[in-house]
Amino acid sequence: MPFDRRKFLKQSAVTGAGVAIAGGAGAPAAQAAGAAPARHGHHEKRYSLTVMGTTDLHGHVFNWDYFKNADYSDAAGNAQGLARISTLVNQVRKEKGRRNTLLLDAGDTIQGTPLTYYYAKVDPITAKGGPVHPMAKAMNAIGYDAAALGNHEFNYGIETLRRFEHQLDFPLLGANAVDAKTLKPAFAPYYMKRFQVPGAPPVKVAVLGLTNPGIAIWDKALVQGKLAFEGLEEQAAKWVPKLRSMGADIVVVSAHSGTSGTSSYGDQVPYVENAAANVARQVPGIDAILVGHAHLEIPELRVVNEKSGKTVVLSEPLCFAERLTLFDFELVFTRGRWQVESVKASLKDSRTVADDPRITKLLSKEHAKVVAYVNQVVGRATETLTTVEARYKDAPIIDLITKVQEDVVKAALAGTEYASLPVLAQASPFSRTSEIPAGDVTIRDLSGLYVYDNTLVAKLLTGAQVRAYLEFSAQYYVQTAPGAPVDVDKLTNAADRPDYNYDYVSGLSYDIDIAQPAGSRIKNLSFGGAPLDDAARFVFAVNNYRANGGGAFPYVAAAQELWSESTEIRTRIAEWVTAKGVLDPKDFASVDWKLTRAGTPVF
Repeated sequence: MPFDRRKFLKQSAVTGAGVAIAGGAGAPAAQAAGAAPARHGHHEKRYSLTVMGTTDLHGHVFNWDYFKNADYSDAAGNAQGLARISTLVNQVRKEKGRRNTLLLDAGDTIQGTPLTYYYAKVDPITAKGGPVHPMAKAMNAIGYDAAALGNHEFNYGIETLRRFEHQLDFPLLGANAVDAKTLKPAFAPYYMKRFQVPGAPPVKVAVLGLTNPGIAIWDKALVQGKLAFEGLEEQAAKWVPKLRSMGADIVVVSAHSGTSGTSSYGDQVPYVENAAANVARQVPGIDAILVGHAHLEIPELRVVNEKSGKTVVLSEPLCFAERLTLFDFELVFTRGRWQVESVKASLKDSRTVADDPRITKLLSKEHAKVVAYVNQVVGRATETLTTVEARYKDAPIIDLITKVQEDVVKAALAGTEYASLPVLAQASPFSRTSEIPAGDVTIRDLSGLYVYDNTLVAKLLTGAQVRAYLEFSAQYYVQTAPGAPVDVDKLTNAADRPDYNYDYVSGLSYDIDIAQPAGSRIKNLSFGGAPLDDAARFVFAVNNYRANGGGAFPYVAAAQELWSESTEIRTRIAEWVTAKGVLDPKDFASVDWKLTRAGTPVF
């Protein structure tokens, strides 16, 4: 039965605090007929509950790499996919008893692989009589109880998200995702389930869902004026006491927010992006937090609440269904109520099991369709192009992205007052392993180059702003003295600044002097063979993540927007290659920048 959000929110409005969804091995009626509370002494009642959690599934159903057209593999030997998670979940349910378990997710479900793209854009779930989303099919079959909204849930627009929500047999939670006009919850804020205990009152477990405030920036074009996203800390402080007053014995938060306390969007939003540990510290009454968003593996993190002095247990099960978190709760019935005696968290690893054949069979048709789609040939490459060295050398494969963006923006602005301005473009080395082999070029090859569903925006920047933008980007490199040995694996600050937050800018010529401190690294910056004029005006072709403030690059978010579109940059690249027929670096490659030390090239 699909989860009825409208009915839920209507009941929420009536109770003023939300509505408990009866579930588990018995509804509230069973409580009235149940045995009397246990007496103290020899018959002290105890109960063990296991809460399982996944996060950042990003469309991974199988242990399959659509970009390589092969089983997934990485250097660490990881395996991924919900079919593996299903096997792990079945093991836990068999060991603990299904009636003593709960299964949650912390968001970012419907974006991230060609599978999710296909069912959002090629054979969309929003079409009349359209398909059921493969992630809905898989998660329903596995028997999830609730999931928090991730920021990537909004990438394809609210209509696609609502359709996906309607196809689920469980609620999508987001207490801090509110209607922009009424500020009332736009999604179910929480979920509550009762667990029956023979001879004692049921154990009531509340799950509060919180999502990422950065959605207001990253998907501004899709949510502005419709939805607002408030801080996790303030919304947890509002909801946790309500859940406790409704009789929750355990409060678990499913938060699409990392633990670091940092933000990638500067000060544009007053809320913290990675706020899960802040919530644990600041809001009393929480027992455990399932952490998402940061794609980290955190088996167990213990945070002491500043107000209550109690320990909150956090866990983040990596991403892509590579791990499953287990929160093991021990409860004791004392003084007429259930008390949490202990919580411990641990991870189970998907590489230790095989796919659940039930899930494989259920989604084999959808998988086959997507494999056929991504293997369509759209052109021919004259030579192999790769991103292996793209983070420290100007690689032709990244120039392909900037060239496509320049061409699309020039065509879009033709005949406007901005048509005469020069167009610059940014692009990032998203992947360190992407390759377009010589010979046939497929959609799969091009999708592997541009893994995000970003769209294109044209902004107006001055020469001085472009210079500042480049200086900010150059912080990516570790300061390296002239003559010091160069280890390419230690050349970048990838831990603090991921590869996707380093930008090439095409149309200019410049050196990055990594012997200099951050802020004074851009040298010999020129345009059209002359030093860059700080007062000159440029059209800047930029992806929507960057245009809206992602990565906190200076000036670009506040700059005047000249044009934008909803077609993915990845699609534009495929169209460009299809139209050309041949992918030849002489049509797009240019050496715009190089790394130097005190004027001497590093490579």
